[in-house]
Amino acid sequence: MAKYQINYEALDVDENKKNGTPYEEFLEWSETIIFAFFAVILVFTFLLRQANVDGESMLPTLKDGEKLIVHHLFYTPEKGDIVIVDSQSLGKPIVKRVIAQGGDEVDINFETGAVKVNGEVLQESYINDLTQLDEGAFEYPVTVPEGNYFVMGDNRMHSADSRSSRIGFIPAEEIVGKVVFRIWPMERIGAVE
Repeated sequence: MAKYQINYEALDVDENKKNGTPYEEFLEWSETIIFAFFAVILVFTFLLRQANVDGESMLPTLKDGEKLIVHHLFYTPEKGDIVIVDSQSLGKPIVKRVIAQGGDEVDINFETGAVKVNGEVLQESYINDLTQLDEGAFEYPVTVPEGNYFVMGDNRMHSADSRSSRIGFIPAEEIVGKVVFRIWPMERIGAVE
């Protein structure tokens, strides 16, 4: 049987290494903070963006003044997604929900408020009020051109969206990304659906 001898002195932590000088500790903290700062910059440059809600067109889902995190890298919009649109016609970003994509047929009954996509009535538990505001952009039903999207706000009576002749169909290149998280106000922090 082999005998092992333990060198207990080698296991003791060198007191100088354990308690570095204040300058060394400052350097360590500075490196950590600088690394974290650049990591955040990289994430927000390549993966995520921050956006603000301006107005009440997305009530009750999103409120005026809320701050959002937007995922934009390798993103393809899907029906139901809440997206940030860099609206060329309005000259500013807007927040809307994707209702239909290229090739889909959209039909809106402004008397009942029903929105149909490809003949199926959307089940919209997220809307604030029924879709009864016709802004005259289209004669329904209308087919969304390929490479475009039809978007609407959740607060249908108070939303300038694809129903409006000022906005109409949204080209894919105007969609910045999908809203994934609310970071402000504190009491409403969380995922956005």
